Amino acid sequence: MVKEIIHDRFFLSQKSVEADVNDINTAVDLLDTLKHHQDKCVGMAANMIGVNKRIIVFDDGGKYFMMYNPEIISKSDKYITEEGCLCHCEVNSVVRYNKIKVRYQNEKFESRVKNFKGFTAQIIQHEIDHCCGVVI
Repeated sequence: MVKEIIHDRFFLSQKSVEADVNDINTAVDLLDTLKHHQDKCVGMAANMIGVNKRIIVFDDGGKYFMMYNPEIISKSDKYITEEGCLCHCEVNSVVRYNKIKVRYQNEKFESRVKNFKGFTAQIIQHEIDHCCGVVI
């Protein structure tokens, strides 16, 4: 179900807690909401729809990807870029890394580790920031 986007900075600045199998409906809602906003959004975190759980979804070159409890375990090739967010109308300068390695759980809650680079890595970093209560 498509959910309303949260704009409350206090809520968005709270750290998310670990997701579990009881959060599958939240992940489905998050993916539905991302698809609904696909013309202006490439990734979302659960707190953007009012749920403080460590769940992110993103568009990886036309394929939608879902991660539970993602964490960046390594990063390299630092750069500075500008990003916006559906949660506010500002564009801010941020530090990102061109290459990252992420540990997460997939849709079946199986542990995975995967490398990402380029724009996909940037999207993941932005969404993990949301999980950590960082408002870009």
